[in-house]
Amino acid sequence: MASSDSVTTCLSSTVHYVICKLGFEKKEIYDIDNIVSENGEVHWQAITEHVYYLESDQSVDYIKSIRSLGPVCESVNLHFKSLTKEKFIVRYALWFHWTNYTELFLEVFDVLHYTQSTEVALGLMKLTSCLERALGDVHLLIGKDCPFLLRDLLASEELAVVFGRVVMDVLRIFIGSPYGLNLRNVLWHGFASPQEIPAKYCAMLLFLTAGLGQLLQMYLLQSKYVLVHRPYVTFIRLEELDAFPGKYLTSNLNHETLSVAEELVQASNFVLRTMLPFWMAALTAFKQSRYADCVILLLPQLEVGLRLLFTTTNKCPNRLLTAESSVFYTTFDEMLTKHLNNEEVNQLPSVLEEPAMASEFLWDFLNHQEGPRIRDHLSHGEINLKAFPRQIANQLVAFAITLLCRFSDENMVTFKEHLVIKPLMNCARCYRSRFHPISRLKKQVLECMKSIRSWHELPTVSEEHIQTIKGLEGSTEASTLVLKMAEILSQLQQYLPCNCYSSDDPMSTVATERLLLQLCDSHVCTLYSPRAVLEVLVVLRKISTQCHQVSEQVIASIKSRYQQWTEKTLRSRQRHNYLRMLNSIKFLSPVLRLILVLITLELVNVHLVCKKNPSDYHQYVKFLKSILQYTENLVTYTSPEKNKWDETIQLTNKALIKIRKFSDGKLTLIQSVK
Repeated sequence: MASSDSVTTCLSSTVHYVICKLGFEKKEIYDIDNIVSENGEVHWQAITEHVYYLESDQSVDYIKSIRSLGPVCESVNLHFKSLTKEKFIVRYALWFHWTNYTELFLEVFDVLHYTQSTEVALGLMKLTSCLERALGDVHLLIGKDCPFLLRDLLASEELAVVFGRVVMDVLRIFIGSPYGLNLRNVLWHGFASPQEIPAKYCAMLLFLTAGLGQLLQMYLLQSKYVLVHRPYVTFIRLEELDAFPGKYLTSNLNHETLSVAEELVQASNFVLRTMLPFWMAALTAFKQSRYADCVILLLPQLEVGLRLLFTTTNKCPNRLLTAESSVFYTTFDEMLTKHLNNEEVNQLPSVLEEPAMASEFLWDFLNHQEGPRIRDHLSHGEINLKAFPRQIANQLVAFAITLLCRFSDENMVTFKEHLVIKPLMNCARCYRSRFHPISRLKKQVLECMKSIRSWHELPTVSEEHIQTIKGLEGSTEASTLVLKMAEILSQLQQYLPCNCYSSDDPMSTVATERLLLQLCDSHVCTLYSPRAVLEVLVVLRKISTQCHQVSEQVIASIKSRYQQWTEKTLRSRQRHNYLRMLNSIKFLSPVLRLILVLITLELVNVHLVCKKNPSDYHQYVKFLKSILQYTENLVTYTSPEKNKWDETIQLTNKALIKIRKFSDGKLTLIQSVK
């Protein structure tokens, strides 16, 4: 690995010039009274007159505009520094209300007075994410769907209608365009060190936000619209995020552990020397219970550290620098792929040695759609920073410590064996994805099985009552279906773990649950899943979802009908229908459990789908969709609105004929999992 001391900047020469020098070339001093009135009213004309356009296509001339706006930014910065907090609040606080987070902008004002470069960068990251969220709310005053990318949002016609096109061009000079300063992306992707972000640009964005608030107020008064703020994203089931034991972290991410982490930061090759202040500030923020600040500071540093590894191992050191406007950045998304753009194999996982230690964790926390997607939500302003959960900060800090340890010098072995560090390293080595579709399907299967198991605990009328219904007495249809299912399961025995198969009662709920638990405990690779695998998983998950829906409908029906039965409020037809439902349950439970076994067997062998030729693959997916259709029909027939319990017998009989083909392995992926 290349020495982290040898890297002095992660900005390319062009980007470094644009951010650090271009806006300082003009030395004029502008009278602040021409830019803002004494009561805080922004004179937009004094700003927009510095926006220049190319003669060729009338697009923004970013270089000329940044050069011209430089002195304006400096004047605004000096203006803010001349104000007391009280005067700033009187003049400007009202104009931040539209962002739904006035306190943040008051904090940024405080930061400008301290002029600590790390805090300025942090303030700018928080400001831009909050501003993006607020602009999205404004966009929805007129538009239906808010663009996901900031550059598309700023270029939208909706915002041009509210604020004016030239005003939006001013914003694009500072954020949202790779041709401009692009401050948001440069910071959030870890390219800029603290000393490379001029404080005057942070001051200018603070000023522009107030000016936007003034323009918005005029628009709302004219249009009679009411600005509505979208709710924040909230994290549920935080226990699923515990890659590292929650109880351990709560008691052990203490002063001693963080002191060791600070020493590791100083010694680890994972940390660029120019980025040290960010690392130390992140750990300080954690100590001060500022968990959102900690994570905001930490995420870009994890990215730049992995980028250093990526560029070194793949022998492309130039990719450590920021991309020019015509080239994509090297970000998490690319670093976590299997192949590079030139189709060569990405060497980063082999350097990490334990792919789960980084790749699966990062995919879970950052990329998978059902995961927390921490960076996306934070950088787009979708999270309430005031209520950011400590549990997430715990996990990111612990994960960062493992990477710091992993890439420390050999003479740092004492750190790796330290009492508070070693358990973290062990947890990292054992990590398995929680939010990949494979992992989610396993969870779905077990939750569905738990729901089906509860059927036996529900109160029902006696078997004698069922036999009194004409047409059901002596009926062997349900029993015949159960026998067919047992036969299919018997044929599958060769593919099942031997210690989970009960020849005495293969269809028992206990035996099925034990089998599913063991199958779901099997390791299935989640990294770099091909498209064909993901397509199959979509269908398997839909099947599982439908099975669970059937189970929940059956439970609800049994509970409500039994209560009505005991209260004697059922009419004759309803009583008969209730007893037919109880008769159908005799085979519905086994068939749902059989389907769960089948889709789980397919799951543990899902990567074999890549070996199928296009024709076989098409037939295989068609077969799975036929099973899906059966479960969808079951949902319809067992719904309270339909109650077609007799029809489920014929429906299931047809499905079992198809499943018999499933069990012989000709259409499926089933292989031995012993």
